[in-house]
Amino acid sequence: MAELKLEQLSKAFGDQTVVRDINLTIPQGAFTALLGPSGCGKTTTLRILAGLEQLSGGRLLLGDKLLADKMTHTPPELRDMGMVFQSYALWPHMTVAENIGYPLKLRKVKGAARQKQVMDALDLVELGAYADRSPQELSGGQRQRVALARCLVSEPKVVLLDEPLANLDRHLRATMEQTFRDFHRRTGATFVYVTHDQAEAMALASHIAVMHKGELMQWGAPRDLYLRPQNAWVASFIGKGSILSLAIAADIQHLDNQILHGSFSHQTPYAMQPVLVRPEHVQVADTGLSARVESCIYQGERYLVDLRLHDGQQLTAFHHSALQQQQDICVRLHQGWRLEAA
Repeated sequence: MAELKLEQLSKAFGDQTVVRDINLTIPQGAFTALLGPSGCGKTTTLRILAGLEQLSGGRLLLGDKLLADKMTHTPPELRDMGMVFQSYALWPHMTVAENIGYPLKLRKVKGAARQKQVMDALDLVELGAYADRSPQELSGGQRQRVALARCLVSEPKVVLLDEPLANLDRHLRATMEQTFRDFHRRTGATFVYVTHDQAEAMALASHIAVMHKGELMQWGAPRDLYLRPQNAWVASFIGKGSILSLAIAADIQHLDNQILHGSFSHQTPYAMQPVLVRPEHVQVADTGLSARVESCIYQGERYLVDLRLHDGQQLTAFHHSALQQQQDICVRLHQGWRLEAA
């Protein structure tokens, strides 16, 4: 196995550039999510990795092997990659075992060797008893596991997944998330997983590439993206939080209680900076910054409270009990993160 390298990767359809100068090195064995809203270029990027789209610029390498550039295009079947589609893409006229064994058939694997690999893949997805059934007899979650087994049967170095849970209900999605984690751990393959769901990406991935309008906004571990976003767009897209305009020294990024509260002073000499404050770092208290409750929404284990500070800026907080709309309260800000200025 080897790392997957995207160097200045670009794709244009006519005069519209949908992926622009992506530079990214995906470590060997990582579970990477390509995360972003619809139309950000994440699925196009995945299709370039798979060989289903030719790139317009840059290079794609698997270790030291060049897979694609403007002059080279390695076909999908020679890339040592497997792909799982959102639509499952199972052949209805084949049994479950025949669907899974089809990639081996193309590779001329025959007889007992092919049967053993198929049954091993079925056992991996816990569908050994369903080998002779047709896909139409299976549930959505079972069909997705068949598609995953078909992808894994040829032991690819890289597994590409295009929003594979989008067609499943919430309960089944949670079950399949655990299934994907188990598969990744057992196979040791590099997973590249496209999703627009940030909660799904945070739960599954060891690394996340956040994309917006065809560009890579930020790359890192889920915790780093949540706690240390590089700009306001990433901060607003990953998790809940408020972006305040505060007078902060430009060379300080991690902000404590004293700095945050001092930034509201009219005597501060510093310029205004965008600052992210997550709701879990806002505490309703007896003293602190004056705020008025604009809404209070019950979320089961806590309440989500929208506040307006005395200077007119909006702030979001979590609280353990209900607050009345238009109630005047005080809050303390315990932690913040200064963002790059626009």
